[in-house]
Amino acid sequence: MISDVFITGSAAYLPLEPVPNERIESILGMVGGKPSRARRIVLRNNGIKTRHYALDPLTREPVMTHARLTAEAIRALGDVGPVDCLATGTSHADQLLPGHGVMVHGELGWPQLEVVSLAGICLSGTAALKYAAMSVASRSARRAIATGSELVSPVMRASHFEAESEHLAREMEARPEIAFDKEFLRWMLSDGAGALLLEPTPRPGQVSLRVHWIELFSNAHRLPACMYAGAEKESDGGLRGWVRFPVTDWASRSIFSLKQDVRLLNEHVAPVTLTDPIHALQARHGLRPEDVDWFLPHISSLYFAPILERTLADIGFPIPTSRWFTNLVDKGNTGSASPYIMLDELMRSGRIRPGQKLLLYVPESGRFSSGFVFLEAV
Repeated sequence: MISDVFITGSAAYLPLEPVPNERIESILGMVGGKPSRARRIVLRNNGIKTRHYALDPLTREPVMTHARLTAEAIRALGDVGPVDCLATGTSHADQLLPGHGVMVHGELGWPQLEVVSLAGICLSGTAALKYAAMSVASRSARRAIATGSELVSPVMRASHFEAESEHLAREMEARPEIAFDKEFLRWMLSDGAGALLLEPTPRPGQVSLRVHWIELFSNAHRLPACMYAGAEKESDGGLRGWVRFPVTDWASRSIFSLKQDVRLLNEHVAPVTLTDPIHALQARHGLRPEDVDWFLPHISSLYFAPILERTLADIGFPIPTSRWFTNLVDKGNTGSASPYIMLDELMRSGRIRPGQKLLLYVPESGRFSSGFVFLEAV
């Protein structure tokens, strides 16, 4: 239980204009100069209609750094007063080192403060939120900001796959499932950032959200890696990291591209990231489905919505879809930023009423982790 911590402000930043499905390949480019065979299949299943890319649509060059993208979401919070702690979460910083957080701090130009960078994939933003909430709860910070952000479009451009295009073509013939794992995420992920302000008291005259608890679960002891970058999966399911490859392989085998084992994802994501954790939350916090007025699931694809609904019902925790909120269709899958962008839109919609309770569910397919955030409007 976290006491006396409130989300008192939210903001989101989505770069440039929304990109409809028919324009994706013109912006990201065609690998080997050929239209993708997987694009239509992936888009038909994920249900996303528009998303945002921080790429110039003509030159395909990034229009901003990831640090600036995140800073823009923080600036959108407005004049929040002095901040003692900044916690950032992302899967793709601009560089390997330094951490993303200090680069965002430098972009903001704020005075000295505590800064932490949480790494991972989709759950990194939720981990950042937990760090910020604990900082306020322990009174080591009077005011904290947490962020989740992703700038993935630069690594999804066709130019990053050109050196491997011939190799990919051979793979498609011999083992089409391997090539699909590399291409799948090109049509799934997009750019965006969100920021939340946390304080020890609610702000008068507006709805604030009390943070009751934030719980994170890892299932790495049960399953191998499902989503990864900077590595290739070996026959035993382990990962061979980029430092173990010759430099010449980094491009020819697109070692740094994002990859996802789609079969492993489909089989395990709902039961592993949801079933046992929900039972644990019931035991720890007495959580009941009737306590949830708003359910905000981070789902990468609408394909998983009925699977998620069925899993909740099977484990005795049914939540009618009338109480669900997602903006995946028009905001896209922005990874660690998705929970922030969802929560910001719902808070600004005026639909949250005092006394209502919100449950955020954030699965991560890296090694099948998940996070849950329980909030109450005051």
